[in-house]
Amino acid sequence: MTAADVPSPRPAVRGWAVASSILAPVAMIGGWQLAATRQPATYHAVRDTISALAGLGARDRWLMTLGFVVLGCCHLVTAAGLTVARPAGRALLGIGGVAVLLVAAFPVPVQGPSTAHSVVAGIAFVALSVWSLAAYPAGGPVGALRLPVLLVVTVVLLGLLLVFVLELLGGQRIGLAERLLAGAQALWPAVLAVSLWRARGRP
Repeated sequence: MTAADVPSPRPAVRGWAVASSILAPVAMIGGWQLAATRQPATYHAVRDTISALAGLGARDRWLMTLGFVVLGCCHLVTAAGLTVARPAGRALLGIGGVAVLLVAAFPVPVQGPSTAHSVVAGIAFVALSVWSLAAYPAGGPVGALRLPVLLVVTVVLLGLLLVFVLELLGGQRIGLAERLLAGAQALWPAVLAVSLWRARGRP
């Protein structure tokens, strides 16, 4: 058997998944930055939520809605292309992506809360906080898919989620807490995918 007859190992991550993971934070962070510039002076990024930018009373709400849609689709594509990750972790990332799409589908009303929006947003935040820990590969560590790294990242994301929940219960920095959480959740798959791409599947 020649070297050409030996099948090449499956890559740890597909190239298109790396591209989608990098696009995700661009869509999310760029979306809220651009949409915020279209709001009246009463909107404050530290105090007000990202969802309000896509809410029924927002100006040019399509900007943040598009950001949510692109983000959700990117998470689905990235989950499909993280070939080295455990299926459970990939499934949770995909669930997070679907939940983000539903966040766009159930905008907050002009007044009062939306139960549907709150539920899907909660699912998205939880799934995107814990997915990578469940993605630790059975074959051992690859790139940033290393147990100590995944534990630290999961603890940090859950900590940011706790801060956001506490702010929701009566804080004055809800928007800031949400941006820190959502930004970190959008950036982490890109960091992970790029590390896997650089590792090229080597243990």
